[in-house]
Amino acid sequence: MVPEANSKNRALVCIPTYNEAENIKCLIPAIKKAIPGVHILVIDDNSPDGTAAAVKALARVESTVHLLQRAKKLGLGSAYLAGFAWALDREYDYIFEFDADLSHNPEYLPQFLSALERDEADVVIGSRLIPGGGVKNWGIHRRVLSRGGNLYANIILGTGIRDLTGGFNGYKRRVLESIDLEGIQSSGYCFQIELKYKCLKHGFLVHEIPIIFPDRTVGRSKMNLKIFAEAIWQVIALKLRFM
Repeated sequence: MVPEANSKNRALVCIPTYNEAENIKCLIPAIKKAIPGVHILVIDDNSPDGTAAAVKALARVESTVHLLQRAKKLGLGSAYLAGFAWALDREYDYIFEFDADLSHNPEYLPQFLSALERDEADVVIGSRLIPGGGVKNWGIHRRVLSRGGNLYANIILGTGIRDLTGGFNGYKRRVLESIDLEGIQSSGYCFQIELKYKCLKHGFLVHEIPIIFPDRTVGRSKMNLKIFAEAIWQVIALKLRFM
């Protein structure tokens, strides 16, 4: 049975966007179909392609769709922190991270929500790197960056989490209330690593759920070698902060 979010605004899906107008029009209905009644928050960084206008049009006919507009492009980590703060100011019990590029399949959301509701986990991670998970249509360069980044981070941090860098995750409210979101210093590629690491350091139960992660079909990936290189020293800095 597909879980349904009730009238108490129990579940919120946070979607950072920058130039995702074409994707967002089909993504929001797909999420609503996966979990009827779920609320969606789009955090848009002043996209010049009209992403905010597309979200506003959907929000006019669907009261569970919300838009948080920002004046300029401030980065993925900053967008999620803004979304988390928005969620914690309201009555949401479960908060999800979700990319707008159609690489995250909404059909996994019911399984994520069920694991949190049943107290099987405090944090759920959509994992590409455990049995049953994987990627589709990725080139060798991106595969090496992803696996190498996760391996490197685990050598330094020793978390035991296979997919530290993945961005398809869900959190119980109390997790985000407890881990000092304002103290997160990483951005970009390393933001997801720091967020998961802090959850573990606070003793929360983290559970990986296998997902298949296809490459985006519309627009361009924002991942590049510069972002990866920045994460090299950020992981070391993160380890030093918690020693």
